[in-house]
Amino acid sequence: MSSDIQNLREETGAGVMDCKRALEEAKGNFTKARDIILAKGIAKAEKKSGRETGAGLLESYIHNGRVGVLLELRCETDFVARTDAVKELARNLALQVSAMAPETVEDLLKQPYIKDESLAVEILIKNAIAKVGENLRVARFTRYQI
Repeated sequence: MSSDIQNLREETGAGVMDCKRALEEAKGNFTKARDIILAKGIAKAEKKSGRETGAGLLESYIHNGRVGVLLELRCETDFVARTDAVKELARNLALQVSAMAPETVEDLLKQPYIKDESLAVEILIKNAIAKVGENLRVARFTRYQI
């Protein structure tokens, strides 16, 4: 059971006690426990959506010297902006913009995520919010193509 807790924690970023409770609620079923944690994380993300995002980072991506993206991802603190989870999210969002060419932030959020089409970009961001514990939002992006 302790290896399941550790694996669940690594996969979801949830706390040890949250993983333990989810596994108990799912009667040891790892997949159900993961779904429980993700559902609770999305609910937590909804509660954080109104919080001010005064910090953040810029992510740039250039694909084959022909498509370039500059994306602004906002969060609540500089500490969280420097975490690997936020940096990875920013990178994946820049790749998404490069590949799918959304016109607006709203269009981006509605798109299926290119690395897992069963997941909308909006849900990808909410999962990251649950993981880092702060509100995250795409403030703006620019896409250039030659």
